[in-house]
Amino acid sequence: MKITRQSDRKTEKAPAEYFTGDVGITPLFSTDQPGRTVGASVTFQPRARTNWHSHPFGQTLIVTDGAGRVQREGGEIETLTIGDVITFPAGERHWHGPREIAQ
Repeated sequence: MKITRQSDRKTEKAPAEYFTGDVGITPLFSTDQPGRTVGASVTFQPRARTNWHSHPFGQTLIVTDGAGRVQREGGEIETLTIGDVITFPAGERHWHGPREIAQ
């Protein structure tokens, strides 16, 4: 068993190579091999967003606060609200951020 206390988790500024604007990342959990699961809380300030990207094993997002926007390559921009769960399949290019996004 492993317990990670909230007081031990530190928010760090997201790397500029993957994000535009002010974004904070707080690691929540990761699994040991052979698992691949990783979870983080990502906070976007207005007009911040991810750069276009994809994940080799896909990505699942859960909106826990505020409202956001997301777009997959070739698709329309979708609006997100609290409680929405978004799943991108492996290799699908996309971006995501808050309701007020950088264009």
